[in-house]
Amino acid sequence: MSELFPRTMVGGVSLPRMLMGTNWILGYSHTSAAADQLINRRNRNRDAIAEIAQCFLSKGVDAVMGPLMENPVMLDGIHQAEDKTGKQMILIDTPSFNMDDNADARREAEKVIRRSAQVGSKFCLIHHSCAEQLVNKNKQTMDRLPDYLKMIRDAGMIPGLSAHMPELIVYSDQNEYDVETYIQLYNCMGFLMQVEIEYIHKVIWNAKKPVMTIKSMAAGRCSPFVGLTFSYATLRPCDMVTVGCLTPEEAMEDLEIGMAAIERRPPDLAGRNSPNKTSIMK
Repeated sequence: MSELFPRTMVGGVSLPRMLMGTNWILGYSHTSAAADQLINRRNRNRDAIAEIAQCFLSKGVDAVMGPLMENPVMLDGIHQAEDKTGKQMILIDTPSFNMDDNADARREAEKVIRRSAQVGSKFCLIHHSCAEQLVNKNKQTMDRLPDYLKMIRDAGMIPGLSAHMPELIVYSDQNEYDVETYIQLYNCMGFLMQVEIEYIHKVIWNAKKPVMTIKSMAAGRCSPFVGLTFSYATLRPCDMVTVGCLTPEEAMEDLEIGMAAIERRPPDLAGRNSPNKTSIMK
């Protein structure tokens, strides 16, 4: 087994092919309010975040993606992990801002983008809820997108798009917008995906830039072995998989499963604890 996770290049920056996710830290379970509360009680504090981040850093997964600038506790936990390990985490921020077509809204957006840069973000990927407001399916364009991409460049960050809607990838590539990477929903269950798995697979493989996939385990609806093995088996060598974890132990299991999938070997994991196992499971 390799000691450190394989890497890819995005916009001239080396990134691991697994990214640390934030939903299972910030309370976005995609399951229930009770699950959200459980996550918040367990993980929405600096020490818990730092413990999980240290696991990822120990295997060379030194990049985290999510709404970082909007969540200071997330940044505090990441910085604590950096201090303890002596390793730096690459920040991939997904901010939301006002997309109205007027001068005041653009000033608001520019202010948010500058704040993202100020907290140390290397990448700034416009959140899908904002970017999708610019999509014109009739013209197959994203009107005014270049304005926001320039703001991101001017702030010293690398621009990208969060693309739950697959048209964002297609239209961005067609129009050669200044986008270095995309976030795209992709999992073996089709969870939250707007069209069929086979079509999203085609969109990703045809993308001109590396893709950061999310919801790899369908927000807990499939096991890590199934979800991560599917993702790494069907993505390109340049693409990445974002992984959310509730505990440090889950992080270490997911790291091993992801590495095994890339290396095409069985993962080295302990068996599940269940009563009266059949003989073949012991």
